[in-house]
Amino acid sequence: MKQTLFEEISALDTEKINPQFENIDICSTVEILTIINEQDKIVPNSITSEIPNIAIAVDAIVNAFRNNGRLIYVGAGTSGRLGILDAAECPPTFGTDAEMVQGIIAGGKEAAFRAIEGAEDLEEDGEKQIELLEVNENDVVCGITASGRTPFVLAALKKAKEKGAFTVLISTNSREKIIKKGIEVDTIICPKVGAEVVAGSTRMKSATAQKLVLNMLTTTAMIKLGKTYKNIMIDLKPTNNKLKERAKRILMTVAEIDLQCAEKILLETNFNVKISLIMLLCEVSQSEAFELLANTNGKITDIVIPL
Repeated sequence: MKQTLFEEISALDTEKINPQFENIDICSTVEILTIINEQDKIVPNSITSEIPNIAIAVDAIVNAFRNNGRLIYVGAGTSGRLGILDAAECPPTFGTDAEMVQGIIAGGKEAAFRAIEGAEDLEEDGEKQIELLEVNENDVVCGITASGRTPFVLAALKKAKEKGAFTVLISTNSREKIIKKGIEVDTIICPKVGAEVVAGSTRMKSATAQKLVLNMLTTTAMIKLGKTYKNIMIDLKPTNNKLKERAKRILMTVAEIDLQCAEKILLETNFNVKISLIMLLCEVSQSEAFELLANTNGKITDIVIPL
């Protein structure tokens, strides 16, 4: 017998009421904070068992980027905002084009700043967003939904799969229940964080788990694309004073030069940290540095330490 919506939602792990916290409303401030902190400690460990599935998603993302494809996050509410946040941080951190990683949220841009109730239930809007972005077989579409059932997200994933995109679903509910629902995606990432301290408040442990997974997806993909040298970000865009000073420190640290030399070469390369480093480490001109980079798929390590 098909479950009613009430039954379906009631059965979700993230909607359960944990009797362990039933007296939280009469606890002291310190006691409440301790309970939340202890529960938050569960989150990182919940992700450990999902690393093989996260790796599948990362490899697909790297492949997409190497074929001029995109990573497109789709979510509603907190999940949607997390996708937008991760996408927004990629250009300044890794020097990516703004189109390379994108975030779609149910209800549109306004929903990023205030809740728009009901937007998550509109399947047709999820489908429409995939059509508007002209998603194709070179792209990866990653749905983020704590419940694993958000209509807007599932509809977007279904449409993306029809378009040939690689599809990923991130949820903090049961993988078995998601599979049982007949949701078809290429990989599922399901950290088991359990019931929330405040029942159903998935902006808590569920959102923390989602954020950690998104960090892993883009950071690992960018490392594999050569956006770092060792563990230093070298494709950052110095768009403000703080980042300009960071760029100088990177050159001084890696190339072992003084501040004056770092400032001089960064001005010469228009603050292109990666090209500046190649020029310094390989003792070549700017044009030669660009040529070397083009021949190694953007990885400085393969230039400085040939395979």
